[in-house]
Amino acid sequence: MKKKSFTYHCLSWLTGCVLWVNVVLFAPNLYAESPRLQGYVMQIQMTPAVCALDSSRQKQRKCLEGYSLTITGLLPETSHSSCETTSAPTLSPLQAKVVARVMPDENARAQLWRSIGGCIPMSASQYFRMIINYAERLKIPADLTSGINKEIQKNNLQQQFVRLNPALPANGIRLSCESSRSEQILTEVQVCYQVNGTYKQCSSHVVSNCPNEFTIKGSY
Repeated sequence: MKKKSFTYHCLSWLTGCVLWVNVVLFAPNLYAESPRLQGYVMQIQMTPAVCALDSSRQKQRKCLEGYSLTITGLLPETSHSSCETTSAPTLSPLQAKVVARVMPDENARAQLWRSIGGCIPMSASQYFRMIINYAERLKIPADLTSGINKEIQKNNLQQQFVRLNPALPANGIRLSCESSRSEQILTEVQVCYQVNGTYKQCSSHVVSNCPNEFTIKGSY
């Protein structure tokens, strides 16, 4: 059976995806090398786990509408101590609608851009376009979107990612867990990229804290 991409799981409106891919294909080169950047780290949140662990988030759109995965950021790796910007992330209505299917919280998107936009060598529109492009390319193991709670070995999940994404090195992902009632629950997957968008080994500052076995929470 053909494995489906991250955006297949998160974007039910395929017409929007097709239009967006056309924009990406005919966009200018967004990945020009910058001396300030060493790469990017995409943060993929396990939404059911986060909604279950933090009751203050349960009224957010991603929790109410049953998202299985959401992207919380594509963070620049840079030596700059501050990446803040005062510019607003202005997106067209179509772009905002497409981005919302993987990043549903508009305020969170604006806050993200204000915190990192000063280190991003492109406009906010190009940056969020890049996130969609990366998400479309990344294949996600079915265990993360099945809606079923299950125990899994860390090595097993890492191997699934590598098998689905042959260009991804084994140490190109990091897994984050939180403890709840003596249970370790997967809350985030981080994927590491070169500035040009190819996968790379994660830097030493991007760490995993999951034990050898943990729980994937499919619902809350």
